[in-house]
Amino acid sequence: MGFHLCQKKKMKIIEFMQNFPDELQCKRHFKEFREKSGIVCDNCKCTKHYWLQAKWQWQCSKCRHRTGLRAGTIMHKTKISFHKFYLCMSLMSMTKKGFSAKEMQRQLSHKRYKTIWVLMHRLRDAMGQREDLYSLSGSVEMDEGYFSHTTKEDKKLKRGRGSQRKRNVAVIAESTPLENIETGKKSSHFRFAKMKVLENHNAESVNQVVQKGIEKESTIITDKSTSYENFKNLFECHLSFKSDKQVTQTTLKWVHITISNAKRTLLGTYHLMKSEYLQAYLDEFCYRLNRRYFGEQLFDRLVIATISANKTKNWYV
Repeated sequence: MGFHLCQKKKMKIIEFMQNFPDELQCKRHFKEFREKSGIVCDNCKCTKHYWLQAKWQWQCSKCRHRTGLRAGTIMHKTKISFHKFYLCMSLMSMTKKGFSAKEMQRQLSHKRYKTIWVLMHRLRDAMGQREDLYSLSGSVEMDEGYFSHTTKEDKKLKRGRGSQRKRNVAVIAESTPLENIETGKKSSHFRFAKMKVLENHNAESVNQVVQKGIEKESTIITDKSTSYENFKNLFECHLSFKSDKQVTQTTLKWVHITISNAKRTLLGTYHLMKSEYLQAYLDEFCYRLNRRYFGEQLFDRLVIATISANKTKNWYV
């Protein structure tokens, strides 16, 4: 995930209102980005289309199959207006802490909570798919965090290590500092992070996550957990340290800062979430964290993510 530090201001709500004052402007913007990404016919896979202005659809020049503005995107089979959709994306991208679905429903003055909840999860799914395209490299810190969740059987759940009240999450932080492309000055902060919910504490589960998220040529830094013993065979270099307060504050500093920030954000915004949706909230947290210096570009990047994302079962909950 190549990126250099370049401080830019995020879009403000008043700028959003100026750029996207009505439904028509939002639809024009979405059409422009869809055409840049390329329209592919669902029927014959042809990529040559022409625009039917009266229908707001593209028509395939080969088989004449028509593709709607929403088709194939996370707006597929939804009736929510583009103006509300764009406002939802702007609020999710321009705010540091995020929005709960209930607060988003209130801000959008939408009647049905479920519609907004599903829309936000579609956006989080698109964010997660975008995050999966990139791997971390260089000097990488790795540890596990335990995130609280809720179920209908809370009172019967096991406590302590292996607690059923908490999900085990692999957290990876690329500790190589960002560099400002304008001044050449390096930031005192780390670059990127990944967070993946683990099914169990087994080494095999951890190995699968790190192999997908970290390049083989990297140096991975961990504590001396037995789950990490095979890392020396997976990466160019594996450095392990006995876990204590000093190691937490220095050697594994950034991964623990990431864990703490994520817990505060999720607890402050959503309080407790169901276990099956924890990964979606972590994807949203990492998406914003890894693009914290994108400024106004973050909104357009999110629009691109909604267009290019593959549909999943979560889209039609």
